[in-house]
Amino acid sequence: MKIQIITPAPKGSRHGNRVTALRWQSILASLGHQVMVSECYDEEEADLMIALHARRSAPAIERFSRLHPRTPIVVALTGTDVYKDISRSVSAVRSLKIASRLVTLQDLAALEIPSDLRPKVRVIHQSVDPTPYSTSSEDTHFDVCVVAHLRPVKDPFRTALASRLLPKSSRIRILQVGSAMSDSMARRATSEMKKNPRFLWLGDCSRDQARQIMARSQVLVLSSRLEGGANVISEAIVDHVPIVASEIPGSVGLLGPDYPAYFQVGDTKGLATLLLKLENDRSLLQLLREHCRDLAPWFTPQRETIAWEHLLKEIV
Repeated sequence: MKIQIITPAPKGSRHGNRVTALRWQSILASLGHQVMVSECYDEEEADLMIALHARRSAPAIERFSRLHPRTPIVVALTGTDVYKDISRSVSAVRSLKIASRLVTLQDLAALEIPSDLRPKVRVIHQSVDPTPYSTSSEDTHFDVCVVAHLRPVKDPFRTALASRLLPKSSRIRILQVGSAMSDSMARRATSEMKKNPRFLWLGDCSRDQARQIMARSQVLVLSSRLEGGANVISEAIVDHVPIVASEIPGSVGLLGPDYPAYFQVGDTKGLATLLLKLENDRSLLQLLREHCRDLAPWFTPQRETIAWEHLLKEIV
């Protein structure tokens, strides 16, 4: 089968949408399909379109639907789609209506979708293989990593701000991985390093480098204001790296409502308190590792491949 994947993230980008599109390309190719990844639809014939981002891919979705009205379309919903666009964007909602199926990355996303469209929803967790690198090795520092590009929706400096509140005796060091998406973000990261001896901005890293840093850290912090289902959570889970996350649906839908290491969005003091507790309470740190270990089977490549195989059988 010939499959066209549409993603607004450009070729060479390390943004989540492009990473997801390339992983799905690999999975679908392993199932015997011919798969192309593009930023827009060039009117080439295909047996199936998979479009990431209901609003930003709306022109491609509408054009494909008009030219091939009987050919199925799968729309994969991003965090911006689920928690912002479908409540205010006509084009995003139209994409949902056109779609044969809607793919979400975590279990709570369906609650945000109009009830008449929820039967189209299928949850496919993002998978990842465990990193080949060794897990955390605590020495001089208690390393806390933040892996996210520097843009407002990620609230990228929340962990750095929290580290300013820690006592001098704390060994916590913040390792920030991700490229600055604006000059102002770059200036702020550079300024924070000068002001805050606990903070180190490592800039843009390859995926392998980022995963090595994460695997060797004691904790990962995800401070986002909005997520559809962050792949970095999958990566931390399979490597059993304890996660501290802002309590947003996109993270709760992956980690579960009873996960014991959430903080409220923007709560600098609450995050600082939680990090200090993890530094000093090995039993809590171990509890989080065990929680990740229990969740890991949900994020295997085999499981994601089977989910796609089942979805294709439904619609083709």
